[in-house]
Amino acid sequence: MDLIIADIIPESRIHYPVIFARLFGAIVFGGLIGFEREARDRPAGFRTHILISLAAALFAIISIEAVHMPGFTDEQVRIDPLRVIEAVTAGVAFLAAGMIVFARGRVHGLTTGAGMWLSGAIGLAMGFGYWPIAFFTTIVAICVLFAFGKLEQRFGFNSGQRVDRDEHK
Repeated sequence: MDLIIADIIPESRIHYPVIFARLFGAIVFGGLIGFEREARDRPAGFRTHILISLAAALFAIISIEAVHMPGFTDEQVRIDPLRVIEAVTAGVAFLAAGMIVFARGRVHGLTTGAGMWLSGAIGLAMGFGYWPIAFFTTIVAICVLFAFGKLEQRFGFNSGQRVDRDEHK
């Protein structure tokens, strides 16, 4: 029974309360960006951004833990946490690309896709324990999405009402 318990709760390089705090931080920060997207009635909103940020944080935490696993300490086995960053970046970029649609001569979903990609990066920052960077980036992202969104509305940019120049030739 002790072996089973040891397998269920293995020793960890990062203490479990810290892991859970990092995951919770990824949920909060990803959720803040997703909330803004949800408020604008975009297809990838609150839950999507939370899941992306949470998954990225988990991948980062697992990569830290994997580097220190007993089975991977052999000199022939090398674990590179940068590959996790690359994999998360590529995976989230794939999801984000699915949000981008070209219709009627206009691109739609680009900001939502960028927000998804940024949520992944924030999740990675949280997973690696860079709370200040994740927090600052989240605040800046919300300011960009909210404040610049208001400016775009005020001046008619991205409103869908601008006419394509080629239509009036």
